[in-house]
Amino acid sequence: MIRHIVFFTARDPADLGRIVEGLELLGQIPHSEHFEVVQNSKVDQFGNDVDVIVYAEFADEAALAAYKAHPIYAEATRRVRPLREIRYAADFKALEKKAFRRSA
Repeated sequence: MIRHIVFFTARDPADLGRIVEGLELLGQIPHSEHFEVVQNSKVDQFGNDVDVIVYAEFADEAALAAYKAHPIYAEATRRVRPLREIRYAADFKALEKKAFRRSA
């Protein structure tokens, strides 16, 4: 499974709703197994720069590539790019679930 996480900051906080709306279009793309767009709750004591997060899960790299190649992806990018300041993305293979013990 591939996890896809993207962080956005808004140029203008007044545009947060429009950013979320534009990113929610991505949920219509059929290649993800799980998809969310959320505003950052901004409760971290050290940094709250991120405004909006996209989180999605894909069966494999081919599904992620198909998602990024979909026309809706291009439309969401067209809508959101002028409203956002920063975009950070990370794609990674999910670790297998392993039992672990926390040290005391």
